[in-house]
Amino acid sequence: MKINQISLFLENKPGHLNAICRTLSEKGINIVTLSLADTQQFGIVRLIVEDWQRAKDALEAAGHIVNVREVVAATVADRPGGMAEILDVIGQAGVNIEYMYAFTFRHGREAVLVFRFDEPDRAIAALKSAGRNVLDAVSLFSEAR
Repeated sequence: MKINQISLFLENKPGHLNAICRTLSEKGINIVTLSLADTQQFGIVRLIVEDWQRAKDALEAAGHIVNVREVVAATVADRPGGMAEILDVIGQAGVNIEYMYAFTFRHGREAVLVFRFDEPDRAIAALKSAGRNVLDAVSLFSEAR
């Protein structure tokens, strides 16, 4: 139940993020969600798209260096304490969260978070055993439509 995410370094200058978005747009590739972290000199943009391989190929053809990472999308109760509960499950499993970000849509009455774990299979097993919903790519992308 891992999902492929593409990541790119980009120089922190006007128009660089737009160039990435424009490249994907011209190829008809929809961005389902993204995260942008920056410093004064550069940024890291992380994208989840329905067709990550086509996105990777298009971005590389446009001169970008693209990394593919496996991430996990899990639901969390959208209420006070919901985040603490899911973090308790991960912490008890001894799994480290390298980074995370949220989707802009809900799965029923729950929010959806994207996690990059140091041990994704262990995290998935812990989440499932705690009754948490881990989304696969098919259900994730159908929710986003």
